[in-house]
Parts: sequence; structure tokens; C-alpha cells
Amino acid sequence: MRKGVRNFLIVFGVLCVVALSFFLWVRGSYRRPFREEVEKSGLSPSLVFAVMKAESGFEEEAKSSAGAVGLMQLLPATAEFICRENGLEFSPEKLFEGEYNVKLGCLYLKYLLERFPEEKTALAAYNAGEGKVRGWLKDARYSSDGASLDDIPYPETAGYVKKVMKFRKNYLLFYRERS
Repeated sequence: MRKGVRNFLIVFGVLCVVALSFFLWVRGSYRRPFREEVEKSGLSPSLVFAVMKAESGFEEEAKSSAGAVGLMQLLPATAEFICRENGLEFSPEKLFEGEYNVKLGCLYLKYLLERFPEEKTALAAYNAGEGKVRGWLKDARYSSDGASLDDIPYPETAGYVKKVMKFRKNYLLFYRERS
């Protein structure tokens, strides 16, 4: 074998190892905690994990300045509402427990997707609230059809939706989702 070909193969092999290592390192930041609970929800796992990553960075003890808590950053009032809607017992002290928080977060996301079938609109409601999004949908500046948002007037919410969609795309890349 010629020296040039051998050197090429060595460099190519090293680059492949580096690329694979980088891929695995990045994939490691796209965790899938409480996977069984997520898969039982009937929602797209990539969407749920993307919300979880955006909301809390997978910190079960996360608490926002607005009072949202846990992996899926639920407001206690929202969690209580979702429990009532689904005939579940509400336990505010359990909101920091991952499995409980994820179960309620999935139920809330499902609730929003039933009311706002367009994912980006449902995500906007998850972040800004159902009432705000209903108001935006009635405003021609933000919605041309009254069902989906063309523009999101809150920069934080617009950024949130964009971030979740990016995370979701990466989850789909790293973990081939079953239909």
C-alpha cells in the first residue's frame, strides 16, 4: 500500500472516531428520563422530551420565578386543574417527583394539543397560557385562520417554541421514533 493511501486511511479513521465521539457526546445531552411514563402518554416522545429539556433541563427540583415546578415546569394550579380534568388525586408535594410531574405534564400537553392541534400553537399555550393564545388566535395580526399562530407577540414564547422545535428535531435525529 502506498504511503499516501495509508496516511489518508489513518486520518480518515481518526476523523470517524472523533465524529462518532462528538455525536455520542451531543446525544448524551438529549436524555430521555421517565421514558416509560412518556411512552404511555400516547404523545410523540420526541415532543415530550423536547418540552422537558426546554422547560427544566431535566432538573426534577427546578422551580421558576413564576412558580412552575419540576421536570415539565407545571404551575400547581395547572397541575390541580389537570388532575380534576382526569379524575386524579392532586398531590402538590409530589410535583417535584419526576414520574408524577411527567405524567401530569403529558396530560396537560395532550389537553393543549386537543384544543390547539397545530403543535407550535399548543407549545405557545404551554408557555404563555391557554387564555393568551386564544386571544392571539382571535387577533388577525397574529393568526390568519383563527386556528394557528402566524406570529407570536411574546418574544419569550416565540423563542420557547423555536427552541422546543429544535430540540424535537434533534431527538428525532438521535432516536428514531416509532410511529
